[in-house]
Amino acid sequence: MPDNLGETLALATALLSLAAAVAYWLGFATREVKGNAGAAVKTAATGLLALLALAMPYGGWFWLIPLGLALGALGDLLLALGGMQRFLAGVAAFGLGHLAYAGGFIWRSGDLRFDGLGIGEVTALAVLLVLFLSTEVWLAPRTGELRPPVRGYVGLIGLMGVAAVLLPTHPGQTELRLGATLFILSDLMLALQLFVVKSAAWRKRLALALWPAYWAGQALILWGAMLYAGAG
Repeated sequence: MPDNLGETLALATALLSLAAAVAYWLGFATREVKGNAGAAVKTAATGLLALLALAMPYGGWFWLIPLGLALGALGDLLLALGGMQRFLAGVAAFGLGHLAYAGGFIWRSGDLRFDGLGIGEVTALAVLLVLFLSTEVWLAPRTGELRPPVRGYVGLIGLMGVAAVLLPTHPGQTELRLGATLFILSDLMLALQLFVVKSAAWRKRLALALWPAYWAGQALILWGAMLYAGAG
């Protein structure tokens, strides 16, 4: 149990974020039109994580993590409100969020000193390369006039993934890598839902799967970053 007011508030904020995430998943995730209520609940789910990160007593590179979370919350709001201009602005916000995470990971890795690549890291980098190059086959041809921003966004996702793979050994490394993986997975499912899959039933399944992956990815990045910010 928390033993002071700060820990109690942090726990309450985390639980409220989780409650908002579950409420959005159950009530709004499969709706084509989210409405103002859906947009508010969705934004709260990640916005509260950003508030929690801002309250953490870390300096240096760590400020990029709440920035990434806040940009994700802004992207959530814009996508939930709908409309092409808001969609493009939301993609930009998410892209900048990926860039913030990548910057934070690289900055902290430099502080700790990169410790080289093992077979696992080399394999992960190869998988990322194949995955993102493959988007030129299954995704880009289906995006029409949105191809340039989608390509740019794919590049930023890839940068974050590479930065996560390069993280040196330190408490929180596993959580950060898993969080980045889930975030990338949710983006891939969103791309399938928006541009590839036509079946309404499968689009609903993707919506139900991608939201837990996305929120859990964001939460794990926050948790992992808090561990990774420790002495070392």
